[in-house]
Order: sequence, then structure tokens, then C-alpha cells
Amino acid sequence: MSELDLLYTDVEESVRDSVRSLLAKRSTPDRVVKVYDGDRSGLAELWRALASELGLAALLIPEEHGGAGASAREAAVVLEELGRHVTPVPFFTSAVVATTALLEAGATERLGELAAGERTAALAVPFSTAPGGRIPAVGLDGTLQGSVHAVAGALEADLLLVPVRTGDGLELHEVSGGDARITPVTSLDMTRQIADVDLTGVSSRRVAGAETTERALVRALEAGAALLASEQYGVAQWCLDTTLDYLKVRRQFGRIVGGFQALKHRLADLYVTVESARAAARNAAAAIAADDPDRSVAASVAQAYCADAAVLAAEEAIQLHGGIGMTWEHPAHLYLKRAKADQIALGTPGAHHARLAALVDLPAA
Repeated sequence: MSELDLLYTDVEESVRDSVRSLLAKRSTPDRVVKVYDGDRSGLAELWRALASELGLAALLIPEEHGGAGASAREAAVVLEELGRHVTPVPFFTSAVVATTALLEAGATERLGELAAGERTAALAVPFSTAPGGRIPAVGLDGTLQGSVHAVAGALEADLLLVPVRTGDGLELHEVSGGDARITPVTSLDMTRQIADVDLTGVSSRRVAGAETTERALVRALEAGAALLASEQYGVAQWCLDTTLDYLKVRRQFGRIVGGFQALKHRLADLYVTVESARAAARNAAAAIAADDPDRSVAASVAQAYCADAAVLAAEEAIQLHGGIGMTWEHPAHLYLKRAKADQIALGTPGAHHARLAALVDLPAA
């Protein structure tokens, strides 16, 4: 793998400061937890602030199409902060995965609307679909025929990008979100809901033909898996920081709990895990941004490692917070739910280990 610069640039840090400042005011744990009670008021306004005021929806879109012309590195920084605040907005599903699919397919007509935050899009594949794996597709017989289960971002999407199997091969079609029959699914992580999408009898418009669609979808899922690692790192970093702060003030038997040797060892191990996750996530984002020849390897390494690292950090946060960590009032459960849901998104760690083995020509046992 070629040498990549993993350090944050001044531009990336500026993006982080802007996003963190907004989320600290408008994506606090007490607001996020209301989503689990069905209160999603204010989320559309929050997304407009992020997408339009900060211009985050335009990050990956070239300037000639109305975008910011940024790269996966800046998008990764945004995802770190969204993970740190478990923010319930469609940045990942719309501004990363769906946008990348359109760019890679050469379908540029909708990019201006997406960049301006006027519309959001979702790629209509199961959220568990791994890059390089089988891509489920609906049929075409005048109108679309079939349904797609467990689609992330479908509930918020104005546009659905649907893989369609035709006699010529796999095509990418566009469907208005209002035309599809979308049924919410009770999700472990209600901050990123999934839904079943029934497309039978729905009219569609082809936006990419068989010559570009399959490669575009693989590249979009791969970029998604690579950048999801940054969100997972953000989740893990919050868990480590919050747990460390708590153990510095919690007293037991007249002593600060953080001074116990056994807990110091656990925190040291967790620190190494989280720092390793940052390195893997940064490497994946840099590889995608540079279109490095080893981008597929970097993406699978990051996803295989960061998925488990985020879950471990969230589990440790709950346990090391003691009784309070097990309560609904403490936000730790939000991070465990996001980490567990992300763990099976865009391929499980096991799927990425298998893909990585094939990429590096590692023979099966």
C-alpha cells in the first residue's frame, strides 16, 4: 500500500470545529433520546442546518455540479462528529453512499439538488449489503417488480436509487420516495431507521445503464464501508472520553475509582483499541480520497477492525459506569445501539475479513 498522509489538515479541523459547535447545541443526548419515544420533531431543521448552512450535503459533489469539491477526508471528519453525537441525520446514507453511487455512475442530473440540501437520496439496497457481495435488485416489467428489505435512509429520502435487473444487466433507476410503499422497521438504532420498500407497480426512470451501474454500486458500498469506520471511531472515542471523565470523579471506598490498578489496565487497553481504530479509519478515508490502488484493502481493514472496536468501547462504557450506565437516562445506551447496528452495516467484520483474504490472495484454511 502506498504511503498516505493520515494527519488532519487545517481545513479538516475547521470542518470539525463547525460541525461540533452546531451539534453540541442541537444534537444533545436529551434531544437524541426523544427519537426513541417517537419524537422526531426538529430533525428536518437540524439536517437543513447541516446540509445547507454548513454545506455538508455538497462535500463530495464536484464544484461543476454545484458542490464543494471536497473529498472523503472531509466527509470522514464529519462522520467522526456525527458518531460522537449519534446524530439522527441522513448524511451517511444520502451525502455519502447515494451521492457516490450517482457520481460513479455518471448520473449527474440530481447532484445540484442534493448539494443544495433541497433533496435527500437513499440507495435502495439492504443496509447489510457488503461491497463485493451480491447486490439485491428488483425486476422490470413495464414498471418495477419487487421489494427491498432493511433499507437505511429510505424514510427520509426524496429519491430512491434502485438497482434493477434487466435483460441487459444491472441498471440504476430513480424513484420518487413518495411513490414507493415504505414501511418502517423497528430498529435497534432508532437514530438511523431502516425500512422495507415495496416497489411493485412503481414507475421509474433509468439514470445509469448496465455498463456503469454494477461498478458504481460496488464503489459506493466500498466508500460507505470505509467512511462508516470514521463514524465508528467517533462512537468509540466518545465512549472512552466519557468513561475516563467519570472514573476521575467517581469515588468508592474513599478512593477515586480511576486509581484502581485493574481499571487502569482496562482503560489503557481501550485507549490502544480506539487509537488503532482512528488510524484504520483515517487510512481508509485517505485511500478513498486518493483513489489509491489499495483502497479496497484499506476499506475492509478499517471496517473489520472499527466495527468491533466501537462495540467494545460502548460495552466498556456501560460496564465502567456501573449502575448508572445501565439506565435509560444515561446516554451510553445510544452509543451501544449505534455501534451494534453499524457492526452489521455494509458487511459484518467476518465478511470483510473474507473479502480481505481474497484481496491479498490469502488461501482459505
